[in-house]
Amino acid sequence: MARPRLHLPPAELVARGLRRLRDELAVPDHHPAEVLAAAERAVDHRRERVDLRDVPFVTIDPVGSRDLDQAYWAGREGDGFVVRYAIADVAAFVRPDDPIDVESWKRAVTLYPPDGRVPLHPAPLSEDAGSLLPDVDRPALVWDLRLDGDGVVTSARLEAATVRSRAQLSYLEAQARIDRGPGGDDPVALLPVIGALRDRLEIERGGIHLPLPSQEVVVVDGRYDLVHELSLPVEEWNAHISLMTGLAAAQLLGDAGVGLLRTLPPARDETIDELRRTADCLGVDWPDDEAYPAFIRRLDASTATGAAVLTQARSVFRGADYETFTGPLPPDAVHAAIGGHYAHVTAPLRRLCDRFSNEIIVAHCAGDEPPSWAVEALERLPKAMARGRSLEGRLDRGVVDLVESVLLLGRIGDELSAAVVGERREGVVVSLRDPAIVAVADGGAELGEEVSVRVESADPVQGRVELRITDRR
Repeated sequence: MARPRLHLPPAELVARGLRRLRDELAVPDHHPAEVLAAAERAVDHRRERVDLRDVPFVTIDPVGSRDLDQAYWAGREGDGFVVRYAIADVAAFVRPDDPIDVESWKRAVTLYPPDGRVPLHPAPLSEDAGSLLPDVDRPALVWDLRLDGDGVVTSARLEAATVRSRAQLSYLEAQARIDRGPGGDDPVALLPVIGALRDRLEIERGGIHLPLPSQEVVVVDGRYDLVHELSLPVEEWNAHISLMTGLAAAQLLGDAGVGLLRTLPPARDETIDELRRTADCLGVDWPDDEAYPAFIRRLDASTATGAAVLTQARSVFRGADYETFTGPLPPDAVHAAIGGHYAHVTAPLRRLCDRFSNEIIVAHCAGDEPPSWAVEALERLPKAMARGRSLEGRLDRGVVDLVESVLLLGRIGDELSAAVVGERREGVVVSLRDPAIVAVADGGAELGEEVSVRVESADPVQGRVELRITDRR
């Protein structure tokens, strides 16, 4: 294969690489004409809805999002709280075996490469009629969650409704509203309160949260870059609303006697023991009586040793899957990192399986039998979701590898600061400070060490870089 022409600007190299990556992975580049036509014709088929347009919902999403799955509102009720969580009602528009349904089974998830997202559902549905955009009436499935003063869910119900979101907030805008102390009945004001209570309950359940910055590809003024993104507090609080809903959904599926769970096996004892040895080698104190979740929560990802332990901790939990069931909830079908039975229900515009679980739950809450088409789909869903998740993972990794190689193409021979955060058979894993690259480097160094690495080569065609450790500090 020919090497890239080095006089091409980096943006063009990335653009070419992204096109190659899409072709290699057979990423769909458009919805077929019959699917688009079906989306244009789609109407709300649900016969009965309650009118909740007086509830001042808001959405909180990344800047520029159009596929808005969730809208949130919360208020105080006595010593506790009431949370209403509106979810896009995709099943109201998509009928079993229609062109939209058939195509969604092929895709399973929405993909987000930097040159344009690849939606699960066509834009007329996912970015318009089905999206919970502000200042327009929209069909939704609305969760009514009642919480006591400790944040424990005391009742949960799902019903079909008509809603009208009041505002579309970015994470930055939502965080700013919280920081300046929103007044009145602003539902955003309760996010940190409820989020803190749910965080405490997560600790009690033995839930795990890895506070590692994510490696993100960003596009600024037509230029691709890699950054380490730390979540804003509002993102964590907002995530707790979704997690709370997924936990409640699993219980209702259990009550209905049929459903699909998101599962993750518990960490093996030998894996925890290995992580303890890593922490000990790095000089990170981990008392024998301190549980793994508590230890992880107090690590500082901004330090070389903290980042190294947290990176190694990613390997503690492996084997996420989906499991169908009939009858009561299977005792062992839990999500170990969440600390309980959990179901995906909050992102039906972007994730195939949510639509079917929501239909079973809304029927159960109405006292009806779940629709046969939703129940019959459950057995097929784990394989479809695994296929979609696999493509998502390969695409995300390929995009990062491509951008890493392009960013380092002009740095060949340079020496860059890094920290050793992992170990592999072929070398050590280093995290560069700038650009935000995580890659394997040749040369001896210990986990948690600060080092200098020299860029030996970079190949945007293959998405590979070659680094060598030159100095240990």
